[in-house]
Amino acid sequence: MKETAKSRATFVVVAAIVRTVLNAMMNKKWEGLENLPAGGFIAAPNHCTEIDPLIVGHILYNQKRAPHFLAKAGLFKVPVLGAVLRATRQIPVERSTAGANRSLQLAQEIVADGGAIIIYPEGTLTRDPGLWPMKGHTGAARLALEGGIPVVPIAHWGAHEVLPRYAKRFHLFPRRTSRVMVGKPVDLSQFTGLPLDKATLTAATEKIMDAVTGLLAEIRGEEPPAERWDPSKHNQATHGRFVVRENPDDAADAT
Repeated sequence: MKETAKSRATFVVVAAIVRTVLNAMMNKKWEGLENLPAGGFIAAPNHCTEIDPLIVGHILYNQKRAPHFLAKAGLFKVPVLGAVLRATRQIPVERSTAGANRSLQLAQEIVADGGAIIIYPEGTLTRDPGLWPMKGHTGAARLALEGGIPVVPIAHWGAHEVLPRYAKRFHLFPRRTSRVMVGKPVDLSQFTGLPLDKATLTAATEKIMDAVTGLLAEIRGEEPPAERWDPSKHNQATHGRFVVRENPDDAADAT
């Protein structure tokens, strides 16, 4: 799917605003840019604050790769925001089977034309109390295996200090640094030819999440938890906001 003149023009305007704001709010350090494939790919980042999409979109756009996100269909109905999403050819995610098929087709067209699709495997902001990547959903793995599309793991750290998870205000001083690390495409060749059942997709998703977690561990200089956080084991919904109690295990949903 070729970018239209309207799409390119909208990207230029949006990017100018976003880059100016992000550069004013924080320093940046980007690593591993050489790992971005020449052709289309799926970018799979970790998710720990609401401004994550701006961080990932910034780095891809600066590499002349127009970022395309899977966004909730309801966002396309929001005034102004919906117009921008449509103009930049973002991908609405709908619950109906027909809607899901349209989203998949659009994503495949973007990738076939060399575009970048950003999918957050966690599906929402991490519930892990240490902000490590939690258990992932299988959407990225399914799209990758169905279309033979490379999955590029991306980890970033630091933006959460500017806007903490679910915070209502920014913390601009002292000035923080957003560090982003792009990894090599995840090797999913072991799943080629296998039926795309739950076992296969779960295993492929785990491999993607391992790659993202490994990058984040390198950035943070810390060891990740031995077991990945699973919201279902802590009575947490997999989407929406939640409230963290003093004991993380007592976290309650506020959806």
